Amino acid sequence: MAGHSKWANTKHRKERADKKKGKIFSRIVKEIMSAVKQGGSDPKTNSKLRIAIQKAKDANVPSDNVERNIKKAASSDQGDYSEMTYELYGYGGVGLVVDIMTDNKNRISSDIRIATNKCGGTIATPGAVSYNFDRKGQITVAKSQISEDGLFMLVSEAGADDFSVQDDLYLITTSIENFVSVKEAIEKKGLKCEEAELAMVPKTWVEVSDADADLNIALIEWLENLDDVDAVYHNMKIS
Repeated sequence: MAGHSKWANTKHRKERADKKKGKIFSRIVKEIMSAVKQGGSDPKTNSKLRIAIQKAKDANVPSDNVERNIKKAASSDQGDYSEMTYELYGYGGVGLVVDIMTDNKNRISSDIRIATNKCGGTIATPGAVSYNFDRKGQITVAKSQISEDGLFMLVSEAGADDFSVQDDLYLITTSIENFVSVKEAIEKKGLKCEEAELAMVPKTWVEVSDADADLNIALIEWLENLDDVDAVYHNMKIS
């Protein structure tokens, strides 16, 4: 699971949990506002908005936040959001894929350039890095909830592609098509998903020196702190 949605060292998990939750909230709010701009503020006639509202409920976004942003998006003064991806090379040949949702492409372009100026790395041409990644569903479940054999059988029958164990978590990997059905099978068993997301999963990993690893982590953290960045994926193998 090294590299899963950034890096997966146990010591970083707790300090990054709140930050990631904030990013998820921000992303959902952007999706709601974009859906309203494209299809109106009535979820009965706007399927994209209906899906975004369900995501908000699943992530425990307060309902008043949802309503407030639907009204805000309906205003002619509010701009629309665009999904973008930047690809970068880090230190030691590591590739980075940056998922972005922004209402100002010039701003995020400038922010990415500043990040590489401050932390190193170079911006790659589209496709130069992403070819080494697959978009997959990834779900984590705490080991304390169920035995390894029990969960393995459950998710295998539901259509999972891969199953592994790290520290106190099980990691289940799925195709995009089977992501929802596997997640639902886990929840119907009464289990809680610690994380459930569509992520960019590397096909191959790159081992780097400790010095390069530290430099790459500094670059990743800088990128993650940008308001328009939703997630940073990499193929750096961390021991």
